[in-house]
Amino acid sequence: MSRAMRGVSNMRQGRWAVGILALAVATAGPVLAEEPPAGQAVDCRYEYATEGVTGAAFPTDDVFRPLMADPKQPQFFASYLAARARTDGTHANIGSVGFGENFGFYTRREGCNGWQVGLLAGVFSQFDLSAPSSDLINTDYVVGVPLSWRSGGWSTRVRLYHQSSHLGDEFLLGRPGFNRLNLSFEELEALVSYDYRWGRLYAGGGYLVHREPASLDRNRVQWGVELRGPTIPSPILGRALAGFLVTPVLGADFKSFEELNWVINANVVGGIEWSRQGSSRRFRFLVNYYHGFNPYGQFFAQKVETVGFGFYLQL
Repeated sequence: MSRAMRGVSNMRQGRWAVGILALAVATAGPVLAEEPPAGQAVDCRYEYATEGVTGAAFPTDDVFRPLMADPKQPQFFASYLAARARTDGTHANIGSVGFGENFGFYTRREGCNGWQVGLLAGVFSQFDLSAPSSDLINTDYVVGVPLSWRSGGWSTRVRLYHQSSHLGDEFLLGRPGFNRLNLSFEELEALVSYDYRWGRLYAGGGYLVHREPASLDRNRVQWGVELRGPTIPSPILGRALAGFLVTPVLGADFKSFEELNWVINANVVGGIEWSRQGSSRRFRFLVNYYHGFNPYGQFFAQKVETVGFGFYLQL
């Protein structure tokens, strides 16, 4: 079977997997109780409490839940992608990794209602696994200051952040004369989210307050949906690790950029999340399908389609 046929087959399998996960989550019941058991630690990203006034430095959670399906959400992950360039039909095997987190500096809350300010940082790199030495293609560096707020099911995140993109040395050495673009910008972003029991909706946008090259259009919009199935004791390692839980999850993120004529870029993920009672750490295995313009680096004007899977850690 040719590489092209294998790529198409992989993409079809990915669509079937996402469809099955969507059906499983859509028919599931409520997720977690809004009020956790008395005395149990609360992760305000996924649970809800109304009592107890707290003002604390270095909180372990946040009042805004990280976006599960956003390719540029700062987090720790490693994934494999079967990628197709829609412009010329070429295929590639891509390894995509990320390192990052949102570190809270200070929070003031009553239960889970309140605000928090922190620091976010992330690194996103892509590797050509088809090359003999798995050449580094591109790395995006992100750093910024997020301010989050919650009241009941409503939450919001406002952040000002900087991104710079850098091509890999091996990528450039193998392509003499490649037209390198120095992509760098600062963006002000605002998102509003509403979550209730098993579902979540969010929407917002961003504005480039400074950009290089200066010809880039400034505006973008973003929206998405997340679904969480019933949380149950894990059938794997459940006896060995007391309190180990498993939750089916599904998410879809959509972005549209003025620079790219408002074409919609879609990323759909679905899979299983493992967690433990009283801990803020979560581990996910997700399959994903992406259709749109390349979300990384100076390749933002390249139309791509990818299907793959990965492992994601949330601290």
